Amino acid sequence: MTSEGIPSSKMAAVNMLNFNVGILGHVDSGKTALAKAVSTVASTASFDKNPQSQERGITLDLGFSSFCVDIPEHLKRDDDKLETLQFTFVDCPGHASLIKTVIGGAQVIDLMLLVIDVTKGMQTQTAECLVIGQITCEKMIVVLNKVDLLSDVNRQTTIEKMTKRMLKTLESTRFAGCPVVAVAAKPGGPEAPDLEAIGIEQLVDTLKSCSFLPKRDTTGAFTYAVDHCFLIRGQGTVMTGTVLSGSVSVGDTIEIAAMKVTKKVKSMQVFRKPVSRAVQQLLLCKKVDYFRGVISTKAKFHITIGHETVMARVSFFGLHKDINDVEKLSLDAADRFDFSPEYVYQDELIPTNTKPCMDADANGVCIPACQFALLQFEHQVTCPHSCLVIGSKLDTDIHANVCRLAFHGKLLEPIVDPDYTQTLLPKVKVFKIKNKEGIVDRKVDEYTVVCRGLLKKESKIEMFTGLKVKLSTGEDGVIEGSFGQSGKFKVRLPAGLSDTASQLLAVRGKKTKGKGDSTPSQDSVPTESIKVLLTFKRYVYDPKKEMIQT
Repeated sequence: MTSEGIPSSKMAAVNMLNFNVGILGHVDSGKTALAKAVSTVASTASFDKNPQSQERGITLDLGFSSFCVDIPEHLKRDDDKLETLQFTFVDCPGHASLIKTVIGGAQVIDLMLLVIDVTKGMQTQTAECLVIGQITCEKMIVVLNKVDLLSDVNRQTTIEKMTKRMLKTLESTRFAGCPVVAVAAKPGGPEAPDLEAIGIEQLVDTLKSCSFLPKRDTTGAFTYAVDHCFLIRGQGTVMTGTVLSGSVSVGDTIEIAAMKVTKKVKSMQVFRKPVSRAVQQLLLCKKVDYFRGVISTKAKFHITIGHETVMARVSFFGLHKDINDVEKLSLDAADRFDFSPEYVYQDELIPTNTKPCMDADANGVCIPACQFALLQFEHQVTCPHSCLVIGSKLDTDIHANVCRLAFHGKLLEPIVDPDYTQTLLPKVKVFKIKNKEGIVDRKVDEYTVVCRGLLKKESKIEMFTGLKVKLSTGEDGVIEGSFGQSGKFKVRLPAGLSDTASQLLAVRGKKTKGKGDSTPSQDSVPTESIKVLLTFKRYVYDPKKEMIQT
């Protein structure tokens, strides 16, 4: 039982580097035909073999296939033991309704082939696939497919125009200047007789030149030969077979990293990855530039983790320090959530295409150096540490010409404790700045005034006693305690009242004299009444809701 002439018992010893290539693009752009034209080894899920895909004429699930080449020279210097480079293709669906499957498949790729029907150019799902590629992989190759449908006279001119148009579109993305290859994966169309594909040799050469050593943790790798793979309702996919190298224990969680397939044997290399059954997550995140909606705190989004998509409520907060004073965090560099700093509560996720600074932007919005999100799921999810998280609005009309991908991030802290509101969340120091305002009602002496309007009658004065306040005339004071039962309170002014404040209060006293009641009515308050201002911060996840002043 062999695969490409390699005995299955020896597969673990092959010095092979696997490189995952995602094939993405708009529906009916020829992605599956391209995978079939390039691949020499196919899995049972490749090339739309399932009856549902054949009936509908589109890809419904991920398909996997591969081919091997000698290791390129630019990879040999990194590891002299490598002999073979295997390209594993992940053929993703193109229909808008299957975007969850596309997101799941794209999370395991190193490089993306963005397939474009050369007769139609950029389409709605082409743009969404481009966004997914920017989130999930480092490099991309644009494949202009179906060039055989162009007339012989105008073919080269049309290819050149489309190439220039695509390079112009990609100028503002991470894929600026990426290679563009023209092919005809299935000349004549799906119903035409099998003809040799056009441009495949150039595509393979481009793939080899764009390959690199993937940044994967191969700790604890082992190889597992599978003799049976089947579904059990309520349990998922079950595989049975023999471990060829290394060891595996009951309860280990594994991630498929590479696969070779023959009619009788499937052999795959897998890695153990620690996972958590999280009820909430803390992650470092960024807004997708192409998403036009507002991403508000307390809103619900579709959250994709691996191949699972769950509804979750989001809350955002930021680290507001000068970018020169703190080590700049990135989605690639961040490892764990830092509980030590204080974070500022945000009503929404702020676009990150503005330079982080301490100052506000043109709209008065303070741009944080880094932004974070707390996700509250509708039910527990299984999530590997440091995994990619993507938030989307998948309930948007699939026929609307809009981007449904809203934000993406990296998981920093899975929250698994069911009592997290008491144990872990209070450690997350997210604060809001609160401002309360009242007016000075009367002067008791040069160092004491009575104020009202800041507290309610039922407020507990003990919570406010000792807090610092400031008068609109400039004096600093401290709340001493209540005055009567109507919500009034006394403020002690260590430096005393200024002449301006004393004159205003004297005028106020004259206007209220002779009314039989020392308490002035609201109508009798002069326009230049003195305001008393209370400013404090409150931690959002503090169960005691304490007021903090520095």
